[in-house]
Amino acid sequence: MIVKNESATIERCLSSIKNIVDEVIIVDTGSSDNTKNICRKFTDKIYDFKWIDDFSAARNFSFSKATKDYILWLDADDILLSDDIKKFEVMKKSFDISLDSVTMNYNVGFDEYDNITLSYRRNRLVKASRNFKWIGFVHEYLEVYGNIFNSDISITHKKVNYKPNRNIEIYETKLKEGVHFSLRDILYYGNELYEHKRYIEAIQYYSKFLESNEGWSEDKIRVCNNICDYYLSINKPEESRKYIFKSFEYGNPRAEGCCRIGFSFLNENKLYQAIFWYETALKLEKPKNSLGFFNEACWTWLPHLQLCVCYDKLGNHKLAYYHNEMASKFRPNDKHILFNKKYFQNMNI
Repeated sequence: MIVKNESATIERCLSSIKNIVDEVIIVDTGSSDNTKNICRKFTDKIYDFKWIDDFSAARNFSFSKATKDYILWLDADDILLSDDIKKFEVMKKSFDISLDSVTMNYNVGFDEYDNITLSYRRNRLVKASRNFKWIGFVHEYLEVYGNIFNSDISITHKKVNYKPNRNIEIYETKLKEGVHFSLRDILYYGNELYEHKRYIEAIQYYSKFLESNEGWSEDKIRVCNNICDYYLSINKPEESRKYIFKSFEYGNPRAEGCCRIGFSFLNENKLYQAIFWYETALKLEKPKNSLGFFNEACWTWLPHLQLCVCYDKLGNHKLAYYHNEMASKFRPNDKHILFNKKYFQNMNI
């Protein structure tokens, strides 16, 4: 782990994994709180690393200190829940040492009912002897290849301290220094601009990324979704749909894209077109073991709730009721779904 001023979360993280790992290595990049004192409850392998605005440098240093056959990496606001700890323990008992990497789900978004709303896969447990390296000074990634196993274990991300300006400040410092941006840097700087609502600048960088005809297809799909959302926000539905259709060039249609198209038509009160796309979302099969980003709502309850709206507007209250009931299976306490239930009860449906 690499850490800095993580006193709010580090004990929770280390407590969750203390019985499933054989050593804990902490690299501190300049804490001014009691992070290191907390870590000492779990390990004496604590190292200092001078922060140089380069996450990969710090992570590669941390990997260099590992002495066991495999390395599990985590952030301070990550935890393993009890079910995932059990799965990890089972995996260890019959572990295949020919594996170079084990991927795990990374659950990073949650709704008010603690349902997962955003998840993706990451290479989490890697063979030390392969000397895999981290790449990128921000939004770093671990370059992994070889024999990879996709496990059913999940890492749960429970962020407490959000540092909204840290990454974009690093990027803009690098720009001023004249540092060459790789295609991946162009993408992630675009993401930072987007998150900071600097949309026009973000789209300029996103366009560079898409026009390169290089890069990972999952990143291209996500970029198209982001640009679509921007055009939806400024009431340009036709422009928004162009980018979802473009995303279909990079992979099979996804429920996320179909829901966006459906929403664009719903906003225009083009109900039959909206219905077509929401029903299409429900028919799709979610890709298995993909490393891409997935919004669980689009694959479960959201199309049903939107179809409820569409059919109700068309006067087909029985179908509207059916889809509201289907949505309630995923979110039984959702206030909108409960409101709809009462609405249909008053109609004696």
